[in-house]
Amino acid sequence: MSRAFATPIDIGRGRPLVVLPGFALSPGVYRATASLLARQCHVIVTDLYRESGRWNFADAVDELAGTLDRAGLDRVTIMGHSFSGGIELGFAARHPERVVELVFVDTLAMSRGWPLAEEALRHPVRWLWMATPRAAVAFGSTVLRHPRRITEAAWWGYTSGRSADADVVASHHLPAHVLWANRDSLLSRDDGAAFAREVGASFTIAARDGGGPVDHDWMYRHPQLFVEHVQRLGLDALAC
Repeated sequence: MSRAFATPIDIGRGRPLVVLPGFALSPGVYRATASLLARQCHVIVTDLYRESGRWNFADAVDELAGTLDRAGLDRVTIMGHSFSGGIELGFAARHPERVVELVFVDTLAMSRGWPLAEEALRHPVRWLWMATPRAAVAFGSTVLRHPRRITEAAWWGYTSGRSADADVVASHHLPAHVLWANRDSLLSRDDGAAFAREVGASFTIAARDGGGPVDHDWMYRHPQLFVEHVQRLGLDALAC
């Protein structure tokens, strides 16, 4: 039997939407966004990184399946931010029958190895700008409490390829969407667009009113803006 992630946020009623947090971040970072989404659906935000034991990709996919089993959820819409988009993709490739729809937000896409590292380090000062107090505390706490698990997850992100899983997801014609900040300091927009084409997903560039910039962290830094973009996708989970 597969293990399950902790689910510290479980709010709302209606069709299920499972949110997977970005690298080393806790569900609490996404609470404002989850609360807005919960006005239209049942939102579950899992804790991917604060589990015990070593981390590997296969276990992460199994643990996501275990989370759904424990919650009594057969088919769900999944929304993964940043690193967790890779887990979302892997789950969809292995369990397409359990997926209603996929939303990838500034996600870990096709690049790997040194190209991905170069993307992440292109503007190091902006890392500090994106560190909202809650995100900084969550990230630091996770790294301090689970350094080995976080290191293993990061190594997988930099060294793994995702093209095979993307091809499988595309072959099942799963409804999918990619949302991308118009000024993502960590990941390349071209990489995101290529990923969207690979999985057969829509590709939306997000900006504030008047074309103002938003960065990699917009899912939790600008929750109202983010939810407005999600609503425009016409997700099955948000259908009344």
